[in-house]
Amino acid sequence: QVEVVESGGDLVQAGGSLRLSCAASGSIFSINVMGWYRQAPGKQRELVADITGGGSTKYADSVKGRFTISRDYAKNTVYLQMNSLKPEDTANYYCYARLRLRKTPFLSDDYWGQGTQVTVSS
Repeated sequence: QVEVVESGGDLVQAGGSLRLSCAASGSIFSINVMGWYRQAPGKQRELVADITGGGSTKYADSVKGRFTISRDYAKNTVYLQMNSLKPEDTANYYCYARLRLRKTPFLSDDYWGQGTQVTVSS
């Protein structure tokens, strides 16, 4: 009923930039939070950034000043602009959307994408 699809992952040199996109589609009543997590091999999944329906943002300390999250509310899409990339940013990046379905507008749940790989070479 709901699909969350990421795109934009790639191989990039240190110091470079990438822009990730994520779109949620389906029988959606409303979306509260959209955001990005990442998981590197052998490490736990960690929050990178998220953005609420009101536009409030939150960032991991490790990406503050380098990454910017934004959202197109009309398109149910979230973006992650990543600048000054470092090898330690290498990970699979997962998008999520905390949303309510049309058939159950009083229930909120998280829906995840399949992930997009970002590799930063030194």
